[in-house]
Amino acid sequence: MSKQRILVTGGAGFLGSHLCERLLEDGHEVICLDNFFTGRRENVAHLINEPNFELLRHDVIEPVLVEVDQIYNLACPASPIHYQYNPVKTVKTSVMGTINMLGLAKRVRARILQASTSEVYGNPQVHPQTEDYWGHVNPIGVRSCYDEGKRLAETLMMDYHRQNQVDTRIARIFNTYGPRMLENDGRVVSNFIVQALRGEEITIYGSGNQTRSFCYVSDLIEGLVRLMNVEGVHDPINLGNPHEFTIKELADEVARACNVSTKIKYLQLPADDPEQRRPDTTRAENILGWSPGIQLSEGLQPTIAYFAQRLGRAASRQPLVTP
Repeated sequence: MSKQRILVTGGAGFLGSHLCERLLEDGHEVICLDNFFTGRRENVAHLINEPNFELLRHDVIEPVLVEVDQIYNLACPASPIHYQYNPVKTVKTSVMGTINMLGLAKRVRARILQASTSEVYGNPQVHPQTEDYWGHVNPIGVRSCYDEGKRLAETLMMDYHRQNQVDTRIARIFNTYGPRMLENDGRVVSNFIVQALRGEEITIYGSGNQTRSFCYVSDLIEGLVRLMNVEGVHDPINLGNPHEFTIKELADEVARACNVSTKIKYLQLPADDPEQRRPDTTRAENILGWSPGIQLSEGLQPTIAYFAQRLGRAASRQPLVTP
């Protein structure tokens, strides 16, 4: 593929920083846009001196005009702790941010990919979740700022495509983990690893029988790049690992990988927390030729090493720099 000029919103975040790296490796010019609410400069510090990399501090709620060929719209806090901290801001990011990025894509004739989420399925009554399932979402709950914001972002993508012929892509991303996750984001993988490394009890909300599927970050990035560069696919595509684990099984995997005994504390399940979550990835396999290759036990190793390094530096009060 020829060299592209690519905008990544939320580019200093967990997924965004890995995507920026991948796009630079592929020989493209990358503009990383982030307001640093959950993104961190250290996630892209090693890219600053790359001649094809540009870092732009900006909030997608405000319009921006840059000349680009492709836009990956990843900007939005993605963990409950962060998106519930300022729910109105979360909705604005998903809705106004998507409108601004679609307006930019229309203006400069760029292809745009929206990072949507498995949360559009809510607490699903269909299992596993296929792209034609419309979901079971509480529109007025504490999670709806994120769930409904992403659902409306998908609506905007499809309407801009139908009305204005904008070349759109929609990725429904399931649970993803790996280095550069925030240790305080409240997500289950980071929670368990940090607690295990600190010798604390592992906190499980609810019975621990609820299920999730965990995709390693490099597999997910490969899926995003393939989706962006396939022709004529505008309907949503699930990207995630179809291997399903109970939360209790995840706790045992993390404890084993950290070489600690499992000490579990059970707490009340948060409101609207989904009971089951597993992607049907048939469309991704058929259309993109994509399926994840890294299993949980393999992906946990570099993830745990990353958190161990961060926690070690924090304990010694050394400056935190992403490797």
